[in-house]
Amino acid sequence: MTKKIVLIDGNSIAYRAFFALPLLNSDKGVHTNSIYGFAMMLNKILEEEKPTHMLVAFDAGKTTFRHSTFKEYKGGRQKTPPELSEQFPFIRELLDSYGICRYELSNYEADDIIGTLSLQAEKDGFEVKVISGDKDLTQLSTPAVTVGITRKGITDIEEYTPEHIREKYGIGPDQIIDMKGLMGDTSDNIPGIPGIGEKTALKLLHQFGTIENLLNSIDEVTGKKLREKIEEHKDLAVLSKELATITREAPVEVKLEQTEFNGMDNGKVISLYKELGFQSLLEKMDHTAGNEDELVQEAIDVQIVDEVTEEIFADENSLYIEILEDNYNQADIIGLSLSNDRGNFYLPIDKAVNSPEFKQWAEDETKKKAVYDAKRSIVSLKRRGIALAGIDFDIMLASYILNPGEMVEDVADISKWHKGMPLQKDEVFYGKGAKRSIPGKAALSEHLARIAQAILAMKEPMIVQLEENEQYRLFTELEMPLAIILAEMEIQGIKVDVDRLKTMGSEITQRLKAIEEKIHHLAGESFNINSPKQLGVILFEKLGLPAVKKTKTGYSTSADVLEKLEDKHEIVREILHYRQLGKLQSTYIEGLLKVVDEKNHKVHTRFNQALTQTGRLSSTDPNLQNIPIRLEEGRKIREAFIPSEKDWIIFAADYSQIELRVLAHIAKDEGLIEAFQAGMDIHTRTAMDVFHVTKDEVTSNMRRHAKAVNFGIVYGISDYGLSQSLGITRKEAGEFIDQYLKSFPGVQAYMQESIQEAKQKGYSTTLLHRRRYIPEITSRNFNIRSFAERTAMNTPIQGSAADIIKQAMINVSERLKEENLQAKLLLQVHDELIFEAPQEELEVLKKIVPEEMERAVELNVPLKVDYAHGPTWFDAK
Repeated sequence: MTKKIVLIDGNSIAYRAFFALPLLNSDKGVHTNSIYGFAMMLNKILEEEKPTHMLVAFDAGKTTFRHSTFKEYKGGRQKTPPELSEQFPFIRELLDSYGICRYELSNYEADDIIGTLSLQAEKDGFEVKVISGDKDLTQLSTPAVTVGITRKGITDIEEYTPEHIREKYGIGPDQIIDMKGLMGDTSDNIPGIPGIGEKTALKLLHQFGTIENLLNSIDEVTGKKLREKIEEHKDLAVLSKELATITREAPVEVKLEQTEFNGMDNGKVISLYKELGFQSLLEKMDHTAGNEDELVQEAIDVQIVDEVTEEIFADENSLYIEILEDNYNQADIIGLSLSNDRGNFYLPIDKAVNSPEFKQWAEDETKKKAVYDAKRSIVSLKRRGIALAGIDFDIMLASYILNPGEMVEDVADISKWHKGMPLQKDEVFYGKGAKRSIPGKAALSEHLARIAQAILAMKEPMIVQLEENEQYRLFTELEMPLAIILAEMEIQGIKVDVDRLKTMGSEITQRLKAIEEKIHHLAGESFNINSPKQLGVILFEKLGLPAVKKTKTGYSTSADVLEKLEDKHEIVREILHYRQLGKLQSTYIEGLLKVVDEKNHKVHTRFNQALTQTGRLSSTDPNLQNIPIRLEEGRKIREAFIPSEKDWIIFAADYSQIELRVLAHIAKDEGLIEAFQAGMDIHTRTAMDVFHVTKDEVTSNMRRHAKAVNFGIVYGISDYGLSQSLGITRKEAGEFIDQYLKSFPGVQAYMQESIQEAKQKGYSTTLLHRRRYIPEITSRNFNIRSFAERTAMNTPIQGSAADIIKQAMINVSERLKEENLQAKLLLQVHDELIFEAPQEELEVLKKIVPEEMERAVELNVPLKVDYAHGPTWFDAK
């Protein structure tokens, strides 16, 4: 089979696409016309050329080796439009999703990379196709190298072979540089000989062949003025030819075998198309290529194990446990699979859990296992009486650390993102909704064995990537140990006083009835409060309140609209209260009662370890992190959470102002550091600095303002946001922020530096090297860019705080075991840890929990922990 390589001039095609197509915007405000044109070009090339190898070359910078010869080289070019600049990161992402190699080389242009690789490829027997919008590259044409130059639009290409060049110009490809030397090139600021255009240049080359021959035979040139012109500017002609010559000996490090094209990643391409709003390209995609039902998979040998023996276990294994239900705390395992150097094995669950050999291997800490979702694996086997140990790799957590923005549903997603073996997605294999079913043993065993094989195959490449990103320690020393702790917490659960919860439900029902009656009285009639349409008529027509916002179906009665009308009429405040209580009743009273285990009266929340981009944990089934505590009724719900043993207590410990302490450390602001080191109230200190008053002169209102801006700064608060929070004018809020930043210059410097760093790198990092990728930070859309900039400022702070609480959980858990305590960690709620323990262990907890939490990381300000205890979670405040 003939090898065919396509070499693309990335900068040239990007520019051509940008100016050939009208400005397009995604729904996020990102300009997309160049990306769209580039995609069209790639699709046309793949369809028509069917290359075996591809590479897109980019210019590495503004200066090249040519500038040392001629400083004004390309000097006349206008600055790249920012609307185009912001698209280059997406073009690179597009190429990665297509699986196309890209390359740039410092001090050289894309032309030089293409010139060097085209020569190498030709020598190696490749058929070569070069694509550019710049005719300079036609000099590379040979019998084996065709140069395609874009004409109208972006996909109309004129092919330059040596024959076509001779037919068009009457010269050979090697004479293109002589033509450029004589006539110059305004786009590259190559001077040439003043007054000589293409027609005259070609005439001279037809007669003399090269510039060198021309200069050696000037006397033979017809026309006195032309002779004098050539004589006067002969040095410019030589220089211009040198500048126009593409080097074919650039120190290119990429090898031809690295440019092999193995097909696009349909999942990534579809995801990127959706993100950019390329609906027409989505429709044109080969749907069978992106259809998992049509996925082409290599044959796999799988052994269905009827009797488990020690022989099937090797030194290094992957273990995959299949559970179909989302809430694995209540779900059954439908099958297990193993993969190792001895083969691929499928284990029916009953055969596995009833096998002493499997149990011994699974519980052996020295037998290392790679898995998908360590926490889920531990919890699900524990329910079957097996204490899984020895997990040393989790591809879900590794993938999450490498790119927390990826939405991962199953192993197939991870394998697709990280270029592993093709896997069928679970929703395709098992079906969806009413069609969901478990296939027969043969199909199931093969599906699960492929997953186990893929897990093992991805382990080493992902370790390499984690090490390259300086994230391997984050993975091995934080996330992996934490997964085991979270599994223990999920298994343990937290006890609920069901009778108390039911009583609360009855009390809230009575409160709702009373508020409903009051609302109807204020409205002067009965109506359905939960109907936005009926409520809108009452508020905006009958009561005549100003309509803040209208929708297609009528008046908007959303929370943000009602909050703006709260001071206009008493009914609004009552409606907001009614809604809050209604949510408490449905979500937290009725919702909790639905998930309480009937046997032990516990709820077993699931902690999502690989969901948020900041690294924070969240919880579901039920969500115990978002119980509303602003309302007294919401706080009271915590009264229903009690210890699982008689005469035990609930003990809670939380960090004091951890994000502000992280800000002081990262920003290295002397004022903040000094205040924290002195143990001052940070809000009082901020008020002193901003209002220029002494400590005794700080009023409660000053402290309230200082507190709002302190916490607001962490989230990149705007003057508008602060004005809404404090009920002051936007001008006053802006002045307050300005004064704050003057008072704490380290914070202002940090904010600017964090944005610049994110723009340069494309991501922000925490103290422990967790990354959050922020491509929107280059957006031309002000709102999108502003949000991205706030994200860049906030991520190192909020993400570092999340890492610190995770480290604290590890420290405390280890210490509890060292001290041989019965106390158990039950919950993590943002900056707070909740335990249950015997009353007699209280004094020990008061000592060791703050001690371990405060030494989680070393900052240049002290970490401070507050704690409380009581018979319920509500009392531990």
